[in-house]
Amino acid sequence: MTGEALYAHLESGATTVCRAWTVRRTDGLVLGFTDHDRDLTVDGVVCRADTGLTARALQQTTGLSVDNSEAAGALSDASIREADLLAGRFDGAEVRSYLVNWASPGDWIEQFRGTFGEITRAGGAFRAELRGLTEALNRPQGFAYLPACSAVLGDARCRFDTGLPGYFHEGIVLAVEDARIFTCASLPGFDERWFEHGRFEMLTGAAAGLVGAIKNDRNRASGRELELWQSLGADVLPGDSFRMIAGCDKAAATCRTKFANFLNYRGFPHIPGEDWLASYPGPDRPSTGGARLPASGA
Repeated sequence: MTGEALYAHLESGATTVCRAWTVRRTDGLVLGFTDHDRDLTVDGVVCRADTGLTARALQQTTGLSVDNSEAAGALSDASIREADLLAGRFDGAEVRSYLVNWASPGDWIEQFRGTFGEITRAGGAFRAELRGLTEALNRPQGFAYLPACSAVLGDARCRFDTGLPGYFHEGIVLAVEDARIFTCASLPGFDERWFEHGRFEMLTGAAAGLVGAIKNDRNRASGRELELWQSLGADVLPGDSFRMIAGCDKAAATCRTKFANFLNYRGFPHIPGEDWLASYPGPDRPSTGGARLPASGA
C-alpha cells in the first residue's frame, strides 16, 4: 500500500517528502502541481514543479465543521492562466492534496480533498480558498413550494429531451459585442423570443465550453440578435460556433404549450399567494361559497 510505505518512511527519521496537488476542473481538464524542484507523477497525474504553487497549513477536524486551507501560486500560460480564472473555468474545481516521498513518488497519502472556493488575483499571482468535503453540508436542503417550476429544463426532474428538433440550434457568430450580445444568421424556423431564458454555450474559440443565460432574443435587420445576462468572461470572435437551447420561463402554461411536458411540471400553480392568505370577508366581496383558488395560468 502506498500509505503504509510512506508511513514507514516517515518513521525512519530521515525523510524525503514534499507536497503535491491535483486540480480537476469541471470541464474535465486535470492539472498537477508540486513544491518539489522536479516534476513528479502522483496517482497517475504529472505534477509540475515550475508552477510556484504553495499551500498554507491545513486545518482539519474530526467533527462536521468545514476543513479549510488556502493555495497560492503564480499565473502561468503553462498552468493556471488569468483568462481561465476570469472565465470561471476553475470555479468549483476539485482539489486533492498529497504528501509524497519524492525519492519514490509511488509512496503517497492523500491529506485533503475538496474544491476551490473564492479565488482572488493580483500582481501576476492568484490565491484560492480550499473548501473541504463537509462544505456541502452548509447548503440548504429540500424544495421550496412555489407556483413556478423548480426544475432545470432537461434535467432528471424535468425529463424533457432538449436534443429534439426545434428546441436547439447550432450556429456561427457573425458579430459580437462585449462577449454578451451576439448576432447570427436569421432563424426562420424559430419564433422571435423562442430562446429567451434559454442556455447559450460556446463550442469553439477561446470561450469554448463557457455557458450563459439568454436574456433577449430578437429579429434584427442584420440577423438574429441574442443578448446574455452577463458577459462570458472570454473573447468571442466572429466565426466561432455556438449552441443554444430553447428557453423556459418556468410557467405552467409554457410547460404545457411550448414543451408538452406538463406531466413533469415541478411547480405548484394553484398554491395560494400572500394576498389570498391575508384576505378576509367584507361587504363588498361576494360570498357565494365557491372555490377561491388563485388564477394558475395553466
